[in-house]
Amino acid sequence: MRKLVLYPMMFVLFLAGIVSFPVLVALRPFHRRWGATPDEVRAPMPGDGEVPNAVYQTTRAITVRAPQPAVWPWIAQMGYRRAGWYGFDQFDNDGVPSADHIIPDLQNPRIGEVIGEEGLTIRAVNRDVSLILSFSHPRTVWVFKEGIWPKFGSSSLAYVLFPVDENQTRLIVRMRFGMRIFSLPTLWWPFFEIGDFLNARKQLRGIKDRAEALAPSWGMDQ
Repeated sequence: MRKLVLYPMMFVLFLAGIVSFPVLVALRPFHRRWGATPDEVRAPMPGDGEVPNAVYQTTRAITVRAPQPAVWPWIAQMGYRRAGWYGFDQFDNDGVPSADHIIPDLQNPRIGEVIGEEGLTIRAVNRDVSLILSFSHPRTVWVFKEGIWPKFGSSSLAYVLFPVDENQTRLIVRMRFGMRIFSLPTLWWPFFEIGDFLNARKQLRGIKDRAEALAPSWGMDQ
């Protein structure tokens, strides 16, 4: 029964991928480096070694008007069935709204802790500076949730904070992905790129808004 559902869906993905390919190519330079400077795009980031042979990479960034220690708590508590991802909660947090407050019990992320529904695991923590996540799926697993989606390939996510000055912080998010180019899940890739960009932009803005809302508690004027 599952194959009867899977094969038509694959055909639809194939056709949609062909149709959307020109649009995807046109948008790529914009969405893969949204908010990031040329230097940030070129710079090595913590966590790059998690997926050394990446075939796809994004570097996105935003300036947060709050000191570095005021931004970190929102990153430390992120995760599925934790504080959420500050993105589209219907898709990545089972519809549970992302937290709009700092949760003390979630301020000590641990290496090896799985915090993503797709298997994202904490690989490194540098308090107030960076959080590195990654997953690896040697074999493709098709998941039936909000439609049909594949878990495949290897991916890393690095959330990195750089101080601009004592009252502003640069938040950079780098995502790297490794996969076999000629494989069935790549038909799904055009949808992933656009969806990933929209969710990443919402996440960055969500962290910015939350951190800036609490800026006065860190001795800052709004």
